[in-house]
Amino acid sequence: MKQKKPTVLLSAIKRLSSYNMFEYGNKKAQKKILGSYRMDLISLPEECDMEQYVPIELVYIFRRFPQYKERIRQLLKDGKAIGVRTMTRTPENVLKAVHTISVFSQENYIITWLPKLLREKHRPIVTESDRQRAHVHGENIDEAVKTILNDHLRFKRLVLVDEDNNGIKPEDQQFMTELSEIIYPLQIDYAIYRVLVDNAHERTEIAQSIIKALFIIGPVAHILEKYAAGIGKIFAASTDDLLGEAAELSALRGSGFSWKELIRRSRILIPVFALASWGAFSVHHLLVNGQMILGGVVFGFSAVALSLTTAFQSLLMYRRNLRKLKIENKLSFDQKDESEIRIALRQDFTNPARLGLIIGASLAPVMGITGALLGIMDNGWALATIGSTESIVAGLTVISAGRINSWRFERKMRLLAYQAHE
Repeated sequence: MKQKKPTVLLSAIKRLSSYNMFEYGNKKAQKKILGSYRMDLISLPEECDMEQYVPIELVYIFRRFPQYKERIRQLLKDGKAIGVRTMTRTPENVLKAVHTISVFSQENYIITWLPKLLREKHRPIVTESDRQRAHVHGENIDEAVKTILNDHLRFKRLVLVDEDNNGIKPEDQQFMTELSEIIYPLQIDYAIYRVLVDNAHERTEIAQSIIKALFIIGPVAHILEKYAAGIGKIFAASTDDLLGEAAELSALRGSGFSWKELIRRSRILIPVFALASWGAFSVHHLLVNGQMILGGVVFGFSAVALSLTTAFQSLLMYRRNLRKLKIENKLSFDQKDESEIRIALRQDFTNPARLGLIIGASLAPVMGITGALLGIMDNGWALATIGSTESIVAGLTVISAGRINSWRFERKMRLLAYQAHE
């Protein structure tokens, strides 16, 4: 048997090579349909004692069942490599199944049934009318549930690689089965996390495109404010909100809400939009009269009035749908006792743009005051930046949501691993 060089660098190169091969070797279309994945491997016995280079799932095993470390070390000495295959994108058929169940039987909710389905095999409650409604649209709810259950262990899986081609013995296969049973809780947690994150990404793809289009506001607002004082402020504040509302509608539509529901919620937006436009136009007179702070506050609130209204309406829509689930007895006992607003917020905030909009909206008045005190409220570029604060923050949140969510989940898994022996 070929002797291995006990170097961490060699192992790191192997892991990096594996990652590149699997992560970038698939075509983009295949990634969307089949999902994409990465491989993290250890193949040197010495790595068992270097937890910083070991996949967190193996650290979890080492911490919880220290006796398995020596057996794994022996496998590595025998020319094997042990790794973790992790899906980095949910397969399209699973996302479609989640969407089918959510829209046709769970009032656009996911968090109320998906975790229990994966953790406890507790199937969502589906009525015959739900099945018929789905059938009319060419969907099958029962098959959607089967799809999720059949594929839920694909998201994270332990693999044994025979690097020296010596053959994998039945006892080695049995050992890998034992290890897989140990990390089962991590597999389920990751499957839930992956589906929720990718489902939110699918729902906000159009919204992300609209948010990116907001950067054209600057030059237009600059020209308008130069030749028609006050009009540029209205454009900078209102255009951002209108595009933000379009992004909101697309995200809610992607979540399964009907156009009838969305049109009904839009009735109050007309007077809010009119009031916000009047506020933006009055900013020029406030600044001319030396009321800098008030002018900055008014412009900031005018720029986010529509966004805050739509955010509040979305929360009410989710709460109303939650009450429908309660009437149909589709919630578990613990969920029935939980605050409706809390559950609605949790579901609404699975959309990463929501958090960004709230943070950005809270910053807009501060940005308005800053702009007024700096004397740049006649500059179109400054107006566009201040007026688009909530959308810029939302866009950055959407773009960075994947990394943020990944960091949070990995931190959670690492805490579980390090607490496993306690």
